[in-house]
Amino acid sequence: MKKVLAVIITIVIVGTMVFILRNNKAKSNEKSKVPPPKAFAVTVAPITVETVSDDLSLVGTIVANREVSVTSETQGRVRAVGPRVGDHVSAGATIARVDDELKSAAVANAQINYDKAKTDLDRYKLLQSESQGGVADIQVQNMYQAMKGAETQLTIARRQLRDTRITSPISGVVTARPIEIGTSLAPGTPVITIVDISQLKVKVNVPEEDVFKLKDGDRVEISTDVYPGVTFNARVTMIGAKADEAHTYPVEVTLSNTSEHPLRAGMFGRVHFISIPSHSAQFLPREALLGSIKNAQVYVVENGVAKVRNIEVGQEVGTKIEVLKGLLQGDKVVVSGQNNIRDGAQVTVTNQNP
Repeated sequence: MKKVLAVIITIVIVGTMVFILRNNKAKSNEKSKVPPPKAFAVTVAPITVETVSDDLSLVGTIVANREVSVTSETQGRVRAVGPRVGDHVSAGATIARVDDELKSAAVANAQINYDKAKTDLDRYKLLQSESQGGVADIQVQNMYQAMKGAETQLTIARRQLRDTRITSPISGVVTARPIEIGTSLAPGTPVITIVDISQLKVKVNVPEEDVFKLKDGDRVEISTDVYPGVTFNARVTMIGAKADEAHTYPVEVTLSNTSEHPLRAGMFGRVHFISIPSHSAQFLPREALLGSIKNAQVYVVENGVAKVRNIEVGQEVGTKIEVLKGLLQGDKVVVSGQNNIRDGAQVTVTNQNP
């Protein structure tokens, strides 16, 4: 009986220990279980494709089509002056006259020398033909050279006489006239400045990302604060090949000046480049961006999971921003609630039919 009792007690003790161990293991397994991840509420918006019409508008300076500073090509004292500042002059019109007494005398003397040299040459040729060798060829050659030298001196004297009459090389408006009657001139002395504003140019500096959208002959519109609501038609006539330190390229547009709405050099003009073609582009809401535009990222929802996507963005249009790389049409990006989630987080979309 004692042996039986001992066996029974041993079995009870072992059973109790086994029960306790199993119970402890179950509790441990229960504690070690990871609770299912919590789904965060977010709202999303789809990537859309829209047609974009680039609106490039820049402010430039209106300059004259041509500006000429006329200088004296002779030396002497001014005897007469024609136009004043603000006057319009035509091409070839006389601007000023310089004392030409000595130049006229030089022309007369050169003319006499030329006539004499030509007469001597003709006489020697006649004697040579009549005398059958009585006049040597070298004598005729010397007379010919003398005549050509006299002709050259006559040409120089005539040119110097013409230089005493200073004329306008272009048609335009006089903007400066630093001479008066009695002013002594020397070669190179400024006489008058003339600008041609029958046509005008507008000079603008175009950023490098936009300059390649332009080409010669593109139509543009010009507006000014002087004539509100009035636009002027113009054309692109020059696109610079070299950028400045700010990475902008010089561009010139040309327009005709009108008497109805006259423009002047030095005014500001806003250039609207209207011939830039439209294009399709992908857009997402600006609030979907994470971080800066240079290192742009967004959360894309795929099967209830938020995933970080690196993207490249372009221009901003209103509240949207252009997507250049990294997303496809139809992708859904998180636009609110992204501050509470991380890459790979479970999410619940709260807006219907985003």
